[in-house]
Amino acid sequence: MRIGFLIICALNFCVYGIAYAQPLNSNELINQAGRYDGKVITYAGEVVGDVMVRGNYAWINVKDSSNAIGIWVDKTKVQDIIYTGSYKSQGDWIEVSGVFHRACSEHGADLDIHGEVVKKIVPGRPISEEADREKRKIAVTLLGGLCLALILQFFKKPSKKKSSR
Repeated sequence: MRIGFLIICALNFCVYGIAYAQPLNSNELINQAGRYDGKVITYAGEVVGDVMVRGNYAWINVKDSSNAIGIWVDKTKVQDIIYTGSYKSQGDWIEVSGVFHRACSEHGADLDIHGEVVKKIVPGRPISEEADREKRKIAVTLLGGLCLALILQFFKKPSKKKSSR
């Protein structure tokens, strides 16, 4: 009876332990690339740049707090990505599980992840930025001063040059 319980606990750990693994950060993946090469890992971050569809697959760049890593994934798994990080929007925050490649032979020896599971954690949103009113006032004042200086320079009488004999 006790052995059966231990076997069930071990199987639960194998099944659910992998599903709830903590995502690795980009610094850990880059600095210890040899350790994770060819292994299934989980990585989370904001989708930045464009979703670049290439046939049946797509490239996405996912950035955590430090670096961005390229993800090669089936294009059907990125269809629900609406926002990508840029000046105009904050990208969707996703979690990717897949095979990590330190130097992928399929993609020009670049570091990448071949994503198998993509899960949206936090949806992105548009960003509306307004210019700071104080900075706008300073810019208008400086522009006015520049225009005044140019007008005064235009009406300034030319100085008489002394001839050198």
